[in-house]
Amino acid sequence: MSKFFITLSILCALAAAAYAAEIHVAVTGRDANPGTPAAPLRTIQRAADLAQPGDVVTVHVGVYRERISPPRGGESDTKRIVYQAAPGEQVELKGSEVVTNWVKIQDDVWEVTLPNSFFGRFNPYSDLIHGDWFSDQGRRHHTGAVYLNGEWLTEAAKLEEVLKPAGPTPLWFGQVDKENTTLWAQFPGVNPNEKLVEINVRQAVFYPDKPGRNYITVRGFTLRNAATPWAPPTAEQVGLIGTHWSKGWIIESNTISHSTCAGVALGKYGDEWDNRAESAEGYVGTIQRALKNGWNKETIGHHIVRHNTISHCEQAGVVGSLGCSFSTVTGNVIHDIHVRHLFTGAEMAGIKFHAAIDVEIRGNHIYRTCRGLWLDWMAQGARVSGNLFHDNADQDLFVEVDHGPFLVDNNVFLSPTSLLSLSQGGAYVHNLFGGAFRINTFDARLTPFHKAHSTVVAGLHDNPNGDDRYFNNVFTERSDLSAYDATRLPVRMDGNVFLKGAKPCKHETEPLLKPEFDPALKLMEKADGFYLEFILDKAWAGERTRKLVTTELLGKARIPNLPYEQRDGTPLRVATDYFGKHRNEANPMSGPFENPGTGALMLKVW
Repeated sequence: MSKFFITLSILCALAAAAYAAEIHVAVTGRDANPGTPAAPLRTIQRAADLAQPGDVVTVHVGVYRERISPPRGGESDTKRIVYQAAPGEQVELKGSEVVTNWVKIQDDVWEVTLPNSFFGRFNPYSDLIHGDWFSDQGRRHHTGAVYLNGEWLTEAAKLEEVLKPAGPTPLWFGQVDKENTTLWAQFPGVNPNEKLVEINVRQAVFYPDKPGRNYITVRGFTLRNAATPWAPPTAEQVGLIGTHWSKGWIIESNTISHSTCAGVALGKYGDEWDNRAESAEGYVGTIQRALKNGWNKETIGHHIVRHNTISHCEQAGVVGSLGCSFSTVTGNVIHDIHVRHLFTGAEMAGIKFHAAIDVEIRGNHIYRTCRGLWLDWMAQGARVSGNLFHDNADQDLFVEVDHGPFLVDNNVFLSPTSLLSLSQGGAYVHNLFGGAFRINTFDARLTPFHKAHSTVVAGLHDNPNGDDRYFNNVFTERSDLSAYDATRLPVRMDGNVFLKGAKPCKHETEPLLKPEFDPALKLMEKADGFYLEFILDKAWAGERTRKLVTTELLGKARIPNLPYEQRDGTPLRVATDYFGKHRNEANPMSGPFENPGTGALMLKVW
């Protein structure tokens, strides 16, 4: 490149930087102000209305009770619109409002009546949770909520339940007529007018009202308290924060909590078929319509969700149907998801993705959820790597009707059930499995597989079990792989270690069996993080020679006839461990940790 063109490029970059603006928002501001540090705006929405590609919206300390619906996005990854909390300042964005004037009616029960105009066009206390694959368990549930000092109360099925003496979980109940909304709530031992009592009033906190708001960054906020709707794969998926069928968002370093349904939504747009397609055939129709509506690698997905803490969501911490493809979810702590069991359905997990095509889920800590990670349909090219799972009620990982190739490597699975599989084409490599296995025999649903690194559907196929690969894993006592003995498709296994009664299957000719050896796995939480205690026998490394796992070793997933490779199409080498340490490529150690020592060990795993 000539010096002239280099100079021209520098001048263009400087010119672009000169036109970029930083817009300031503060609780002391006014929306008539210019948005400078000395004269900030009052609302983030006003800043969003003004922000242009390349601009930065900096929000200063305080609580902002509004829904931000950005009317535009950036133009590229290098010319995005950034919304950020001012460095070092605590900024809260809330979908709730403070409510006072509670009147005591008996014992610990208080009542407040609000005009319906208080809620504007959306009243969560008349908004029922409903949709495809949702089960209300025989009673009505609303998207509203009542919070006392930041903790939510539980909705009662009937007013009579609230009028009874309060139990360990305080209750609330709501009733809406033509003019007013009346709420009753239990506040044991406190006067709610002297505490912080809030109620949901907004469906979302940060969510565009239209698709196609691309290249937006949201950084450093606390986002709480949203009356989010049920988010099935066949409807528009609204989260407390969500991307709404767009491309290139970065959601990073936020604290996201207390969403009635979903915390972060990377999902689809809405149409006339929302919540009218509850079947496998119906979802195939959803996919076909999405392809016509721009679902492709060039226009949708590629989001980054990193270093957030996501908790207290009753459906999913992160959800995404189709719109999650080509994204990266890394470094997040996700916990307390669907732990109240107020309602049920088929969409609950710490992370629940449909069409995790070329999605990387790496280095997350997922615990105290109904299930940790659920990859449902079309997890082609997905990689689940270096995550810590524990204390998840159903299972750590559920792969449903996926045809592969997908890779699960260097993870620590410590819940009672490690894996539920209704899929084939998975490669499980260098994991520590501390729980049980549930392997389905056959699923007759016809589900898509795609051209490599693409949303283009190459065909539909049913789901026989098998065509999985297990290399260099460590299994403990609850792990039983004998379900693979009768698979319909071939299975490949090598280099695995089975401890304390864990059972191999017949497809591995020389597993390392140590039936009497107890690794004494124990996860402990300390002030500075989570530590894994265990006993490691040097025989794990010395009694067998193992191969480095590569694209060549894994071969091709049978149904799509595609190789296991990186999402950019380059060959795969699993040459590092859970901590990023380089493996001994001549003889890598089984399990997620490469040569951590022998004997009684304690490793900080988060």
